Amino acid sequence: MQEMIQPVMDFVQLGGPVVGILLCLSVVAAALIGLKTFGFFYCSVGSHRNVKRSIQLWNEGKRSESIESLSGTKSSLGKVLHLTMQRLVSKAVDKEVIEEEVSTVAIRELHEHQRGFRALEAITQIAPLLGLFGTVLGMIDAFQKLQSAGNSVDPSILAGGIWVALLTTAAGLAVAMPISLALTWFETRLDDEKVAIQTMTAELLGNHAISTDEIGYSNDEIEASYAT
Repeated sequence: MQEMIQPVMDFVQLGGPVVGILLCLSVVAAALIGLKTFGFFYCSVGSHRNVKRSIQLWNEGKRSESIESLSGTKSSLGKVLHLTMQRLVSKAVDKEVIEEEVSTVAIRELHEHQRGFRALEAITQIAPLLGLFGTVLGMIDAFQKLQSAGNSVDPSILAGGIWVALLTTAAGLAVAMPISLALTWFETRLDDEKVAIQTMTAELLGNHAISTDEIGYSNDEIEASYAT
């Protein structure tokens, strides 16, 4: 462990406090990315394989099986469709009320998945700026040393100060680039989830303005489905 930590400590010591700050930001970003990645896979964000199976059952007229297949789902799309199917089957409220209720649930679910995005965006924006700030400070320090040398100017003093100063810029870019890629992937998956929620719920509400008689459910079955 000491052999792994020592090079990092040497790099931080060489780059100064700015590199230390960038290192802390990278640890925070890595933790957020790990949590969001786990959450996205756990909730199947952007993945609709199981939900499509439920839609197929619904279109085949197997209403109870379709609703049951979505019971207890962790998917945001699955939760929204489960609620929509329950309301359509129970015929407890009007279509407009169903749309409003479904929209509220969808907004809450999608907002939950967006947690942490602002922090990642902030780190992506500030990391290169911190790197540039460290480079400017390093250049100032290098020129101060060059001035102090007076007539006995050694070009290696300036060159050494410059390459050390540029380390912070490189560190800032190294932190920002992978975070930007991860954030783009998260946003793409979430956009897929939004589109799927909009299109699939609209399809259910538009094509299945159904009545209890058309489904052939008894009142007991409807109440049991609604309670689920």
